[in-house]
Amino acid sequence: MIRGTDRLRTDTDWLRSRHCFSFGDEYDPDNTHHGVLLVSNDETVAAGRGFDTHPHRNTEIVTWVLRGSLVHQDSAGHSGVVYPGLVQRMSAGTGILHSERNDLASSEPGGEVRFIQMWLQPDEWDTEPGYAQAEVDGQLAAGGLVTVASGIPGQDAAIRIGNRGAALHVARLRPGATVRLPDAPFGHVFVTAGTVGVEGVPGSPLGDGDALRLIAGSDGGGAPGAGGGRTVTAGPDGAEILAWEMHTRLGA
Repeated sequence: MIRGTDRLRTDTDWLRSRHCFSFGDEYDPDNTHHGVLLVSNDETVAAGRGFDTHPHRNTEIVTWVLRGSLVHQDSAGHSGVVYPGLVQRMSAGTGILHSERNDLASSEPGGEVRFIQMWLQPDEWDTEPGYAQAEVDGQLAAGGLVTVASGIPGQDAAIRIGNRGAALHVARLRPGATVRLPDAPFGHVFVTAGTVGVEGVPGSPLGDGDALRLIAGSDGGGAPGAGGGRTVTAGPDGAEILAWEMHTRLGA
């Protein structure tokens, strides 16, 4: 478990960024990834500011907005506004330039946008760049675990990603409600709101900004299947979680 207050961080006059893994100038050789998840950044961007045009290559990038809205534009002609309840994926492939900016004017009070951005290594390199976004707010209202992005064959999801061993699930839980995590060798749970208890995890509950890495079998010393299949229970104010299901790791 990594508490939000213990994560690596980058702070500027317009950005507060909290990193689950090494990122940018914040490098820890023992904390570079988990499973196939390379980046999980909790970003807060001031109104009227953002990430100017910059390049990516051979990366699957999934973005989930918690509040505010984020404007995306890229060199392949894709554009969109990402807001809470909508999942976005950009496949960088052979190379792409894009920008991400806060949709609100700097004159609007309290106009920050907060979003979680997650990067994965793709199965195939140097493919054609791609983009997708999908609204999932209605599905989340039911309170269960919703598969919002997946590359796992045969698994239904709002959008597809270019990694056959990974899927992202989201749940918005009412107070006291429970969901069961998918059973997988590697899991990553990030709490975006409220608190949750996780079955078999000392130190619960986890709160907003806390992350949990789950490992099964010989990789983690646990029993087979211990990386998933655990029950997550929301606290008294409810909760939202992002849960990665991963069936492989880098180099495997």
